[in-house]
Amino acid sequence: MPTDADVAAYIDDLKNWGRWGPDDQLGTLNLIKPEHRTAAARLVTEGRTVSCARDLITAYGHPDNCAQMYYVASGEGVDRAPGVPPTTLGRGDLGSAVEFFGLVYHGTNVTHIDSVAHLFWKGQIYNDRPSGLVTSEHGALFGAVTAMKGGIVGRGVLLDVPRAEGVTALAGGRAVTPDDLEATAAAQGVTVGPGDILLLRTGRWAAASPETAESYSDPHDDARWGQRAGWHPACMPWLRDREIAVIGCDGPQEPLPPPYPRVAGAMIHVYALYAMGMPLIDNCDLEELAAVCAELRRWEFQFLVTPLRVVGGSGSPVNPVAVF
Repeated sequence: MPTDADVAAYIDDLKNWGRWGPDDQLGTLNLIKPEHRTAAARLVTEGRTVSCARDLITAYGHPDNCAQMYYVASGEGVDRAPGVPPTTLGRGDLGSAVEFFGLVYHGTNVTHIDSVAHLFWKGQIYNDRPSGLVTSEHGALFGAVTAMKGGIVGRGVLLDVPRAEGVTALAGGRAVTPDDLEATAAAQGVTVGPGDILLLRTGRWAAASPETAESYSDPHDDARWGQRAGWHPACMPWLRDREIAVIGCDGPQEPLPPPYPRVAGAMIHVYALYAMGMPLIDNCDLEELAAVCAELRRWEFQFLVTPLRVVGGSGSPVNPVAVF
């Protein structure tokens, strides 16, 4: 296993800065070529679609709730006296529901994608830009999620490590190594390669229950992040060598507690977003996908992610979809 010095050196060793030009904001999305998209389309033989997102919980007091929603207009009329028509929009017999919705999607619960503007390291973001370009007034002026406005479409591959190891879920704090990835891929009979969107299942949601529901975590409060399985830092050179375009996980990517706390806590984010320019899909729900893959005995599929075009956004909530 790499030493502290090794994983610290990855930050510079993995850099793709300038690889696709000095103004590039797509990073490793450049690795998904037109031929990869057409090949992924040919994987669709069943006509089955699988969502890889979690429900957005808006119920007040729910431990998973990190969103706010209220109805500007509804059909209930709960704020009216008996016999008074409900608050609604429309004329005559026509009515409609209109709601406000806002949320903090970064964190450990909402399925979302991180753009390269999400993570700073020593005052910089991807491709040698100062972190000052991510502003409180205008948002990200470089590396915003709008760089992905064309969506992400390609070959998805699921590596279901718990299934390969015969367990429901990986233990909290487990750092999945390149050897684990190789063993899982071999057990599934699948290979990964250039332009792939690689999904790591740790079994996080299979092990969850209403009694152990995870509440929204303050990213600056280490005690509340708990113990999670995730990618070992040694996976990042492995992913780089195979020219993987995007990675996703059913957790926030990082094994927690971090295996190299003296280097940094969120090393996978540092390597991917800051150094490699690789978007991250956090907090996927991969349980249904894992079941379908096992049923069909295939762990490759067409995969689609369409971020919202939030001007200046450092990411977006997403509903990734696998198509078989």
